Amino acid sequence: MNTAFHTTVSSPNEELICVDDNGQLIGFKDKARCHEGTGIRHLAFSIFLFNPDGDLLLQKRHSSKLLWGGFWSNTVCSHPRRGETMAIATQRRLKDELNIESSVSLKHLYTFNYEAAFKDIGSENEHCFVFVGHVEHDLHIRPNDTEISDIKWISKQQLTEDIEAYPETYTPWFKMEWHKLCQEFKDDL
Repeated sequence: MNTAFHTTVSSPNEELICVDDNGQLIGFKDKARCHEGTGIRHLAFSIFLFNPDGDLLLQKRHSSKLLWGGFWSNTVCSHPRRGETMAIATQRRLKDELNIESSVSLKHLYTFNYEAAFKDIGSENEHCFVFVGHVEHDLHIRPNDTEISDIKWISKQQLTEDIEAYPETYTPWFKMEWHKLCQEFKDDL
């Protein structure tokens, strides 16, 4: 792993964009409130970055995260901020979490709604945009150790086998997204 950096990039007070099932704006609430109980539906995005060998960059969420801390997930997953386009939000978060300085070309593949409860602590309830991107081997990555405890590149086949063998080590949204990507978007991976 490349040398990590340390900076706080989100907080429970961070304002999230609340939406209905169709992604239409209904208001704004702080992140903590959006994740309480069964959650309040809010905008989110997931990014999947692949290298020229077709390997996917995974992140292990930092153990201090309220929901699914210590679980493996896709390259980046987060929320846009009020007034941000998805294009701006995704590039911001690539820098926030992985310190990727250059712009990464991303392709939006699909959007879906999901809900997932984490123990009795809280839930995700998201209208989530899923993006893929392809990067070069020499991409300079420095994980933010307030967000990420580990990263790794993994082949598609190895990842699918690992999810089947150890599903409890992966975030629920990532497993849903990976299944759909493998079934419906193979040519984009």
